[in-house]
Amino acid sequence: MIQKKRWYIIQTYSGYENSVKDDLMRRVDSMGMNDFIFSVVVPEETIIEKKEKGKEKEKIKQLYPGYVFVEMIVTDESWFVVRNTPRVTGFLGSSGGGTKPVPLAPEEIKQILLKIGVISKPKYDHFIEKEVEILSGPYQGLKGVVSGVDNDQAKLVVEIDLFGRATPTEVNAHEVKSTEW
Repeated sequence: MIQKKRWYIIQTYSGYENSVKDDLMRRVDSMGMNDFIFSVVVPEETIIEKKEKGKEKEKIKQLYPGYVFVEMIVTDESWFVVRNTPRVTGFLGSSGGGTKPVPLAPEEIKQILLKIGVISKPKYDHFIEKEVEILSGPYQGLKGVVSGVDNDQAKLVVEIDLFGRATPTEVNAHEVKSTEW
């Protein structure tokens, strides 16, 4: 059975997340695990703290203190490398005793990676003034020209011909295909 890479959460001592990340990446290189352990992420955000006399100071805040996220294919060897990295206490979702960890759902990790800027939301501006065909929903099969885009909501405004008039209709971006490609 071919396993695919998935995201897992590693539990660490609080305050040591970045050193665990660095140690794990060194271990991956030195032990030749690059084909099994791909990404190690410590979710952080920069916040501005107000100090006395109106001074502002930037501070990096851990979003999930005590946790590090790792994208990997779990094998006995890769599990051993991560589990035996200094200051790693275990995997979240593993009950111990050698049981393999439970991966994060794709929707869960996608929201975290979006928040910290590792991945970005797709943009749909390239659809503007292009003809598209609606693939599903009540207007399935109709064609129209895209007149507007809401990238945050992944919505398009498509001008479709209803009763001889151009009618603006909002559809999900994944429910259309371009007729010009």
